[in-house]
Amino acid sequence: MPELVYSRTRHREEIASATDRDLLLRLAGDDEIALAELVARKSQPLQAVVGRIVGDAEEARDVVQVALFKLWESRGRYDPKFSPNTWIYRIATNLAIDHWRSRRSRDDAKEPVRLHLVRRAEGSDLSALAEMKGSEVERIFAELAAELTDKQRLVFVLREVEGLDSSEVAEIAGCEESTVRNHLFNARKVLRERLLERYPEYARAQDRDAIRSTTDRDALRARSSAPEAKP
Repeated sequence: MPELVYSRTRHREEIASATDRDLLLRLAGDDEIALAELVARKSQPLQAVVGRIVGDAEEARDVVQVALFKLWESRGRYDPKFSPNTWIYRIATNLAIDHWRSRRSRDDAKEPVRLHLVRRAEGSDLSALAEMKGSEVERIFAELAAELTDKQRLVFVLREVEGLDSSEVAEIAGCEESTVRNHLFNARKVLRERLLERYPEYARAQDRDAIRSTTDRDALRARSSAPEAKP
């Protein structure tokens, strides 16, 4: 019995010091202690990224629980050529996107999402947001983020909020790096344009001037193309 207890203790110590890759490989051997260690390591970061996608902390916890169950179910399919985070995040974010689609199709809600753009706002068209309160940023982007497609939303959260590099985002999203860059460019464009259209008071002066100039130019074109009234 003492030898058995020593063996278990030693195994737990080995698991605690193992890399994420080693833990995933141990899962293939039905190692439940390795699973428990992965749950301890990954639950909080997964809840953060999933929460930004689905927009609800309680729902994010449910999605993460399912993701960890899926991780155990697919334990024999891990390919070591992928980084552990790529493998785990792909399972979780796919479930998060499916959940978000399902909920949006039910009630067409504009669910909240913490995009945390203020961290990257300095020197950009969104710089005025840096002076806004967090709740105000959250409220505005809860509305604006609903304009993004599923892939744009996923790529934006992973790249801009989580800070993953383009290659890892591509692996998680299941697309080419060029597609990631395209989704990111379009997401930024949509968010910037919607912000300027709906909340011009938060735009810089030159941005407001650009909007007015474009509006005046379009109005002038409309008048010049209209048929002249007969006397």
